[in-house]
Amino acid sequence: MNRVKETDLPFSHHTIDFMNASDEELVDIRKQLGLGLTLDELRYIRDHYILRERKATDIELQTFDQAMSEHCSHKTFAGVIETPEGKVDGLLKTYFKSLIDELEPEWCFSVFEDNAGMVDLTDDVTIAIKVETHNHPSAIEPFGGAATGLGGVIRDIMGVWANPIANTDVICFGPLDYSYEKLPDGVKHPKFLFNGVVDGIGSYGNSIGIPTVNGATVFDEDYTGNVLVYAGCIGVLPKDQYKTEVKSGDYVVLVGGKTGRDGIHGVTFASVELTEESEETSRSAVQIANPIEEEKVKRAIKQISDKKLGSGITDIGGGGISCGVCETADRYGLGVEVYLDRIPLKASDMAPWEIWISESQERMLLAVPPDNLEEVLQIFSDEQVEATVLGKYNETRHADLFYNGENVGRLVLESLFNPPRLQRSISWKPEHRSDP
Repeated sequence: MNRVKETDLPFSHHTIDFMNASDEELVDIRKQLGLGLTLDELRYIRDHYILRERKATDIELQTFDQAMSEHCSHKTFAGVIETPEGKVDGLLKTYFKSLIDELEPEWCFSVFEDNAGMVDLTDDVTIAIKVETHNHPSAIEPFGGAATGLGGVIRDIMGVWANPIANTDVICFGPLDYSYEKLPDGVKHPKFLFNGVVDGIGSYGNSIGIPTVNGATVFDEDYTGNVLVYAGCIGVLPKDQYKTEVKSGDYVVLVGGKTGRDGIHGVTFASVELTEESEETSRSAVQIANPIEEEKVKRAIKQISDKKLGSGITDIGGGGISCGVCETADRYGLGVEVYLDRIPLKASDMAPWEIWISESQERMLLAVPPDNLEEVLQIFSDEQVEATVLGKYNETRHADLFYNGENVGRLVLESLFNPPRLQRSISWKPEHRSDP
């Protein structure tokens, strides 16, 4: 029984029947749709649709796939780890966030809450800091992977309304004189990766006019098969410009570059094992950089931030528009309606689900109160940046997705962002060491 059926709509759209689906059938659904979901996650989704007595659509399952990815949900850090010395209820919460909760340092303005962490510079100004890896894309296409990694953290700084002023990076490779005879199949030589990554970071930063002020480069054989590319950005923001007050009725505004097929399934690709076939099978998951477009977006957002015209902001990175829109609605206890056919495209034959999860770069998502919409759109027009009103936030707690007049998906946000927690166990115990 094929549980994935194409509908009779005049564009690519499929339904998925989960009723009484076995584990084998769930795995087949995963394979047909190219999903990265685990079997436990598929069971959770199956039960969700059985309870609602309806079939799923392809765009809904692709949204679950993005939201439940390691990149978007940090499920390993949020999981439950059984150890010989007891249970760890969330690595991030136990070993990092709990320290901030306990000490409550006055200089921490906003941490573990938004696109970037913010600490006090003065009583009135905060410094925003974000560092993130872009390892797998850089291993496949070092120039583009490193460039889009830097572009992403710059957008994360803009994603808290801050103005990016400096870049940083830590990059790790195998030895530059590594023997070609010892190189594993499908792995690029460290020298090629090194040159591409350094050029990618430098090119993006120079093109957008943000200097790299510090960093580090490490060479070790352990990085030969998996390059490590940490990209970081620092920005500044007057505290009264940090606007996080999205309300029902505010407009959803997408700005920046056009949406294409580059970067589709980028967040799920980021957590899979690289193999000798990855060069061919995963290249489309690597995004394409356009720093000149991001520079224009940066100028426009600074003006909107200075004038306090927006009620919320986030970057469109991992998971594409699907995560940006749904995470914003969920954060403020809202719902949202989105009209996907309004989105400017690079390719006119894209399916609705491809538009929704594409990770095309240099895009931001703003929430704008109705009274400010005209001025916001004019600012982007003046900077020659495309700005599109995708829909509105509402009080439904659902995400309703429309394409060419058809409702192609309806997501219950509470279910989307409350998946089963990852369960892991380890036998390792810390080595006992006596004081010297």
